[in-house]
Amino acid sequence: MNKSATIKLFLPFGDAKSVRTAEISNWSGKAIAAPRSELDHFVAREELSKPGIYILIGVDPGSGSSMAYVGEAESVADRIKQHKSKDFWNSAIAFVSKDENLTKSHIRYLEGRLIQIAMDVGRYVVTNNQSSGAKLPESDLNDMEVFLERITQLLPVLGSELLTPVLDKSVVEQSQEVLVCKRNGAVANGIRTPNGFVILKGSTAVKELRQATKANGPWVINLRNQLVSNGSLVEKGEFLTFTKDVEFSSPSAAAAMVYASTAAGPVAWKNSSGQTLKELESN
Repeated sequence: MNKSATIKLFLPFGDAKSVRTAEISNWSGKAIAAPRSELDHFVAREELSKPGIYILIGVDPGSGSSMAYVGEAESVADRIKQHKSKDFWNSAIAFVSKDENLTKSHIRYLEGRLIQIAMDVGRYVVTNNQSSGAKLPESDLNDMEVFLERITQLLPVLGSELLTPVLDKSVVEQSQEVLVCKRNGAVANGIRTPNGFVILKGSTAVKELRQATKANGPWVINLRNQLVSNGSLVEKGEFLTFTKDVEFSSPSAAAAMVYASTAAGPVAWKNSSGQTLKELESN
């Protein structure tokens, strides 16, 4: 499928943080998004009386992890009203069809696929207990996979990276240079990304925290503890090993995980010729 797209955004109240709709040229679907504070305006929209799928997005107050609930309903508005008792969510995004051709089987299929992909990507904790899913005829399945591709394109535009892989392998293979960070025998490979920096699966990090870090770098300790608790970092021999690609907000945050102490990422990460990230980005 051609991934290029012309997206039309509409702000009914002129506020980009209020209710907004999104459409893609030559696509039968439509997205509607809103913060929870605008719930009354959101569920009053005519489109949401139709069958569709929806995503509730928020943050776990305990861990600070992003959370999401994925659902389907023959009346999206009615179903979302029933979720007022869920405390975690602070925004909602819904997807419906403009031609009214989404059936119950279609939306159940889309719900199942969205949950599966979101769990595989791992950016959010998906709170659904299970995925219903549905089997579809071949032609319908193809149509819904196209619908899903468009949802994937629109979600980041509407403020959610629920389905966005931490690292796009095809982009890496085509253009990105893998950088290396070394410290006391630990070796990590990483790549600059639009959101910051990704340390690649299989990289290693220094296991023991420096005494100075314990006194002056509590954020390093907290972040490492979070990665250990969610299984992203595991103890393996003399080092900690990354079990998956992990994204950080900056090269320095990534290097700090490798060093087990604060670090200057722009000079800690180097290419195969020894040039630092700082030098590469100054060219």
